[in-house]
Amino acid sequence: MTGFADAAVRLAGVAGWLLGWRPEEFWRATPAELAAVLGAAGGEGEAEAGAGVDGAELRRLMGVMPD
Repeated sequence: MTGFADAAVRLAGVAGWLLGWRPEEFWRATPAELAAVLGAAGGEGEAEAGAGVDGAELRRLMGVMPD
């Protein structure tokens, strides 16, 4: 099982690679903001309230972008 720090580093990498976010932009974003932007980038139309990246999608992204 990975800890918070490992998951945060991987999500920061995804945000940097996919969204072009710099570290300070990632750390200022709320989890809801990150989920909404990743959902929109993944082709989901309008983000539903409470919708986000589920565990399976997060694992898939982490496999595709391990850094």
